[in-house]
Amino acid sequence: MSRRQEYAPGPARGATIDKDGDQWTLVLVRELKHPPAKVWSALTDPAQLREWAPFESDANLGAAGTVATLTTVGAPKPHVTETRVKRADAPKHLEFTWADRDIRWELQPLGDGTRLTLWASIDKNWITMGASGWHVALDVLDRMLSGWPIGRVAGPEAMQVNEWNRLVGEYATLLGVEPPRWATNAGG
Repeated sequence: MSRRQEYAPGPARGATIDKDGDQWTLVLVRELKHPPAKVWSALTDPAQLREWAPFESDANLGAAGTVATLTTVGAPKPHVTETRVKRADAPKHLEFTWADRDIRWELQPLGDGTRLTLWASIDKNWITMGASGWHVALDVLDRMLSGWPIGRVAGPEAMQVNEWNRLVGEYATLLGVEPPRWATNAGG
């Protein structure tokens, strides 16, 4: 059995929602055992993004003002958007848009590692799916940085991982939102 086949996400954790009127922002916090500079490279370098992120970039995202084309991975039809990096303070802050949604990363030193915080603006109907998808992506990122890559798991492929429905349900409970109907009727 491959590392990827053995992978199952851990429990939902480190997530909150910021609401401002109709604007919802998913906030995920992870503590990684890797220094900020190493995590920064994984967030900005196109080759590393291809290993874990739910999108591909045709340019390095590590400099403010950079214009890049981001292609969503696993979308039913090609979804390509242009972004301009709004803020890039290596290795602390990174902000850009993806598919017309704001993405903001903050990296804080934590001993020898990094506290990584993601703010992702999101449609309220997709909160549990978004939290679960980013959970899986951040697990894949951590494994890649640890030298145990399992390859990118995004889009519909993420929904096939072991215990996906459990994870979606846990995020619904953690965030105080309704899970999608299919998640309450499905196993896994």
